[in-house]
Amino acid sequence: MPIKDILTVLDLAGDQPAAKYALEFGRNYDAHVTGLAVSFEPVVPAFAAAPMPVDYLQAAHDQAVAAANEAKKEFDELARLAAVNNESRLAEILTGGPLENVLVHCRPTDLVVIGQSNPDQPEPMRELLIETILFESGVPVLLVPYIGSKTFQPQNVLVGWDGSSTATRAILSALPILEKAENITVLVIEKKTTTENGQPGAEVANYLARHNMNVTVDVVANPQTGIGDTVLNYVSDNGNDLVVMGGYGHSRMREFLFGGATKEILDSMTVPVLMAH
Repeated sequence: MPIKDILTVLDLAGDQPAAKYALEFGRNYDAHVTGLAVSFEPVVPAFAAAPMPVDYLQAAHDQAVAAANEAKKEFDELARLAAVNNESRLAEILTGGPLENVLVHCRPTDLVVIGQSNPDQPEPMRELLIETILFESGVPVLLVPYIGSKTFQPQNVLVGWDGSSTATRAILSALPILEKAENITVLVIEKKTTTENGQPGAEVANYLARHNMNVTVDVVANPQTGIGDTVLNYVSDNGNDLVVMGGYGHSRMREFLFGGATKEILDSMTVPVLMAH
């Protein structure tokens, strides 16, 4: 299915690398792009000895809404310059509270684009936003490094393959992108030797080749580092401009815990990563 509707969660500070990527991506695919600014409402601590002053709460609310509206304004101007069909929205949530007000915007779309957490300009709940959208929206998520991206039309794509359902969903979600790429590498990381017949990754490579894609398979056996670091090192060595992979995690109580490889990649990614869960 073609990508015709994109939603990007706007940064509240910085140069909006995710929004820029989403808009250029939308222009390349003739897609509608929606910019979603999230206003983080202040929460009153339950242990507060005295009621919080009304003036303080109102000022905090106004500041949060003003920051979100400024992000919307920046997106609107970027969209105008990009000449892309667009709209912008605002979602208000309580800091530390449920994110359903965000998810309702993410679900009816083809792709959600969101920026990596920037350690120099941290934003409230950024990592929780990424986790929740990835695991609860049902929509593939394209994460953009906070340093931005040099290209908006990936040509040298790395596909992480382990035979899982999440990796399968990521590949199916990325088909419109993969079809436009010049080279696709299916990377299989074998942490231990297996006795399976045939080349690992051959079946998925054949599947992609039937879609008229230029595909090669590369197997890394017994890596000396974790899976996440192995992928990142491979990207650095081979100049890939997009990674497609499954996102792993499970819930414990009300917190989402990323699988180790997913967490490593999201913390240290240098190129965009498309994930599905």
